[in-house]
Amino acid sequence: MREFTEQELVRRNKLDKIRELGIDPFGHKYEVTDFSLNIKDKFQDKTHEELEELKEQVSVAGRIMFIRKMGKASFMAIKDKLGTIQIYISINDVGEEAYNLFKTADIGDIIGVKGTVMKTGTGEITIKCLQYTHLVKALKPLPEKFHGLNDIEERYRRRYLDLIVNDEARKVAFARPKIIRSIQSYLDNLGYTEVETPILGTILGGAAARPFVTHHNAQNIDMYLRIATELNLKRLLVGGMDAVYEIGRIFRNEGMDKKHNPEFTTIEVYKAYSDLEGMMDLTEGIVANAALTINGTYEVDFLGQHISLKPGFKRAHMVDLIKEKTGIDFFKVKSTEEALKLAQENEVEVEEHFTYGHIVNAFFEKFVEDTIIEPTFVYGHPIEVSPLAKKNPEDPRFTQRFELFILGCEYANAFTELNDPIDQYERFLNQLKEKELGNEEANDMDIDFIEALEYGMPPAGGMGMGIDRLVMLLTGSETIREVILFPTMKPRD
Repeated sequence: MREFTEQELVRRNKLDKIRELGIDPFGHKYEVTDFSLNIKDKFQDKTHEELEELKEQVSVAGRIMFIRKMGKASFMAIKDKLGTIQIYISINDVGEEAYNLFKTADIGDIIGVKGTVMKTGTGEITIKCLQYTHLVKALKPLPEKFHGLNDIEERYRRRYLDLIVNDEARKVAFARPKIIRSIQSYLDNLGYTEVETPILGTILGGAAARPFVTHHNAQNIDMYLRIATELNLKRLLVGGMDAVYEIGRIFRNEGMDKKHNPEFTTIEVYKAYSDLEGMMDLTEGIVANAALTINGTYEVDFLGQHISLKPGFKRAHMVDLIKEKTGIDFFKVKSTEEALKLAQENEVEVEEHFTYGHIVNAFFEKFVEDTIIEPTFVYGHPIEVSPLAKKNPEDPRFTQRFELFILGCEYANAFTELNDPIDQYERFLNQLKEKELGNEEANDMDIDFIEALEYGMPPAGGMGMGIDRLVMLLTGSETIREVILFPTMKPRD
């Protein structure tokens, strides 16, 4: 049996009174013609007298966030999707029956108001209510302070409440789809085609990550939730779709922190006849265009740092950056044994399957990654950690791959795509060997993908970017949970 607080019991009594008046306490369709912000923007420059003469009619709906009842005339504020606006309601304007209905209103109720725009003596744009409509009775009171829930975990668990009382959360929620639309528009204008590929698959590939495993009952087979969209998108290049992208959910069975959620959103882009340089230019364009769309500027303040997202990002080889920080030139290191010795001397942790390239990458992660502030394309990753990237013809220990780092965080990963089926087959074999040595993130052998490459995939560039992290950067959100409406949460005890 549920128990109710005193406030909840009072609200349920008011619910009964509304029903006694012959009104549905949970409402019906209501015609909305205007929103709070639009009304303020349109009429803010008008004087009280001009508005009195104009008698502009509006119809709004929203949630009551403030009430000051004063006998036969009262003020309240309602919140709609764009903000809040003040309402003036008087028994002389709406009549006794409607005013008595208004008296049953509580903070949190949803109402409709039709009236004229006015300006108070303090200069606040206000709607003079001429027709009051009860829409929905809120049976629970909102949190007392309208500055968000005190318990951060509860904010994420009950996002609906967070969106009601936290203007910043609402701002981020509306900014995210605008950022995605800006990316789609940018790519569409360049001639790319947006596609959809399967979320469920039988092969683990396209990234180094631990998967979620599920079971298909009809076929009696285990399947993976995708860890990347890469291999299917490159199949489309083989098929003649020369410029494609997909924005979609990715699932990785890994840890959670401020930058990681097991379910997240990426964009992957592939362009036939392009390469690493082309992907750098494209990535700059996507990021810069999104910044201008959302903030109107390339300048960003994030985590106490000021950076510029104007195109022209720094470009540096991973080995050169390691040398800047440690004095070690891995171009001159010729063997795994020599690299292992350097790792030991510099207290760099190694795993059983590590060879030369893994150690180079480990040095970068320990000494360089966190120090990168301004947008920087780090290129030249070792072949061991880049099973899908084309080799550098001048030094086959390295690949034509880059990662975009901003403020010590990776935002994008791109390749000159490997389209040699013989080389790709050997890379997959090496991945299987790593899996046998305990690398749970190693790829499976994808014979169908090898066969697709054997039909011929054009030279191509490809790029993947985390949408959630980009939204974090452009909205000033410090954790990924702020930009995912319903982040993964541990169940309550």
